[in-house]
Amino acid sequence: MNAAKIASYLSPERLESDSEALVEDSDDGDTGLTDNQNRLLYLIDLHTKKATDREGSDRWIRKQPLSVLIYEGIISEIFDYDYAPQSALIENRRVWVNVSQEGHSDIELLREEELISALLVSSKSYKPVVLYQVSDKGQEVLKGLSRREKEAINAFAHKPDSRELLKTSWDGESYWLESSSGYKKRSTTTDTEDVSYVSSAYIPQCLRYGGRPTMSNAHRAQESGQTGIDNIRDNLEEIVTLNSVSMIVAEYIPFGANQLVQLNNNVGSTERVQGGYISSVIDGDSSGTALELSPELTSVEVLDYTQTNHINFEAEIRFREDPGVVQVETFGVSMNAEGTCFYGMQLEAVMNRIKDNISLDHLSRILVDIQQDSSSIVDSVISQYQRELMDLVFIGDSPNRNKINLIIANEITPHLTAGEYMDKGEYENEFKQVIGDTKAAYDISEQDSLIFGSQGLLVCGPSARNYEPLLCAYLQFTTLDLFLQNFFSRIWILNDDLKASYQVVEAIEYDPLALARSRDRICTLSKEIIILDQILGYLDEGLDMMDLPPEPPEQAGRSLYQRLEISGMRDQLIRRVKDVKKNLEASQRNLDLLRERVDVESQNKTVQMSLELVKNTKQLCALQVSNGDAVRSLKILQTIFAGAIAFDFLDRITGEWTVLDTDWMAGFVDVVIKENMLVWFAISIVAWLIASYLVSRRTFIVNWKSRGVTTLTITMNRKVDTAKLKELITEKEKTTEERRYEGKKQMVKVTYEEPTPVEWGGSSPFVTLEYDDKNCILLEIMVQYNRREARKDLVLTADELKQKLMHEFQNKDVFTSDDIHSSIPLLAIEKRNSLVLGKQLDTKKSILGRDDNLAARAVTFEEPRNA
Repeated sequence: MNAAKIASYLSPERLESDSEALVEDSDDGDTGLTDNQNRLLYLIDLHTKKATDREGSDRWIRKQPLSVLIYEGIISEIFDYDYAPQSALIENRRVWVNVSQEGHSDIELLREEELISALLVSSKSYKPVVLYQVSDKGQEVLKGLSRREKEAINAFAHKPDSRELLKTSWDGESYWLESSSGYKKRSTTTDTEDVSYVSSAYIPQCLRYGGRPTMSNAHRAQESGQTGIDNIRDNLEEIVTLNSVSMIVAEYIPFGANQLVQLNNNVGSTERVQGGYISSVIDGDSSGTALELSPELTSVEVLDYTQTNHINFEAEIRFREDPGVVQVETFGVSMNAEGTCFYGMQLEAVMNRIKDNISLDHLSRILVDIQQDSSSIVDSVISQYQRELMDLVFIGDSPNRNKINLIIANEITPHLTAGEYMDKGEYENEFKQVIGDTKAAYDISEQDSLIFGSQGLLVCGPSARNYEPLLCAYLQFTTLDLFLQNFFSRIWILNDDLKASYQVVEAIEYDPLALARSRDRICTLSKEIIILDQILGYLDEGLDMMDLPPEPPEQAGRSLYQRLEISGMRDQLIRRVKDVKKNLEASQRNLDLLRERVDVESQNKTVQMSLELVKNTKQLCALQVSNGDAVRSLKILQTIFAGAIAFDFLDRITGEWTVLDTDWMAGFVDVVIKENMLVWFAISIVAWLIASYLVSRRTFIVNWKSRGVTTLTITMNRKVDTAKLKELITEKEKTTEERRYEGKKQMVKVTYEEPTPVEWGGSSPFVTLEYDDKNCILLEIMVQYNRREARKDLVLTADELKQKLMHEFQNKDVFTSDDIHSSIPLLAIEKRNSLVLGKQLDTKKSILGRDDNLAARAVTFEEPRNA
């Protein structure tokens, strides 16, 4: 870029001369930037904004979403950039994302020219996040941007046929472009591409301890060129090529002598016929006859081993690839008790290029395959215990863990000096595709070069393979360093989980589920701390076993030894492990404090329940005494009342005018009653008995109906909209209401009768609601329904009562979508499990017939209608 041209453009004389005409000009706007840089600056401007006053807020765009937008611009042919897959950490997940190094280079150039500003913040994953915003100087440059350039960006940056800006969102698996109106389009930035290639196993000789040499697939080199294709969606611009390329991907896995013995047993090193096919599938029915599993297996042949120190073997990958893509993958795997794992591959051919002239663009795609497939290989041979250790450190995402790349080539084209490679331009962008952000480059000798990157290093030259012992020693320390970085981040995530757990403890006072949830969290966090402490032991043991290599005698070797800075790496790692141990001990003490808090809250809850129990017991005792007196009095009164009714009935007959005054009755009375002294008494007793029977029968029927009550208790513990709940209660015939104020709780217990018995089979149920008015939590619903008062053909069962009541609550929108613990962050492993569960549900839906290509097309999502 011509800085003088930009300065001339931004001169006061130019800015004062007819700026309006300059804005309206559609073709002649010259900002001194390239087309890609103009469009990139305008794209950043669309997504950023500077505050106009102190009360306003700035808007910045994050680096990763900007990379997604740049990639989409490349696919839409707006930007003339190359892209390559690169490992990125997104919300504690390691994901392969297509990234344009040329686009990032232009961003850095815009920063150097002060056209955009950069902001560094920290994320929840304790990784730095970079944000960008167009500066005042950049705004002045944009005034001269032609309308053609702006329309080109607007066409892909907005929703089709509208001016709604598309913003990126991450759903845990993919990036989406979304508009404010609900338009969504899935980005293919996470879809990595494949190329056809043929490879042979490669293990540096310094790692071998006898055994046969690795097998070569050079005789199959023609397969990738004759029938193989690639699925790359971009036209690649090749700047740098390599000849005779060997690649090593290395990582650290917690190992020990016993784990290595188990590994040797897993691959059959000690058997007469060594090796065979391996799989990570766990046999859940080992006593059964047969086992069915996927044909995608890995063939292993042991080269050499010692029982407790190391193992070297060849692994041939037999996984399915996209149609037309031919990949002959054979790894050389070297694993030792220190924990360093090497996965080596010698490229025999890439597409139609045999051995030489290998493009870095193709090499970046091959490295993705090596990183992913090497995880599959090692996960198949290590123990379940080691897989659990790795899943904990990488939060359930260990298959996508990052590793260190080492690329060794006999020749590089073009051959330049180290300083010429670090040009902040096309050469440096090429190297970034395979080793990450370039840090430095050195000339080891006149023919050999060394280039450092954030994700590995590249060594090229005719003598490059002579440095294998130094390079492997360097990988031992750098892989442990990389693992220690992830381990350190995991401890801070653990501390965040501990802080979030305190919020659950504080909710025990009013949340009925918080106590059980707190105990579950303590168990989970205790297990994590125990495992992390075990991993620290493996790190200590591994560092004790790692030895520093001696400094080579030749000049080139000494130069490489100094550039790698191996001499001080071990001491640095020892100090860092000690520092991490202090952090883990602090986490353990925080967990102990959390456990004490839970115990205190549990005891408080127990004391509160005991006091309530004593209070209720006293009330029941007093009620029992009064009930006994009332029952006895009622029986006496019932008997007296029956006799009084009988006598009153007779008195009505024998009052001032009675039937005795008639002539036909007088004779009977004189002969039967008056002549016999006990006849009238007997008649009175009979009348009394008849009245008693009728009263008792009526009482029995009433009691029988009152005992036909179905009592339904539903424990809810759900968030509710108390305003709508109270609105529902006001529509009923409320009978009782109790309120109790307890610290952070405001308990309400209200009982109402349904006003329309017809809707309930002829009997109105009584509904009792117990809820926390302050925290908007519905705790319990109790329904009392007299089924004997309802019509026999319309009586409702308990399930029907529950269904009818829940349907009424849902129609009134009483329940909210928020969970009681929605404000409390999930544990890191819980987030990952929920993501995996969501992915499994999506997979099941696609199996049931949903269109698999729906996510790849632009769709508009409508708001769901209420049931």
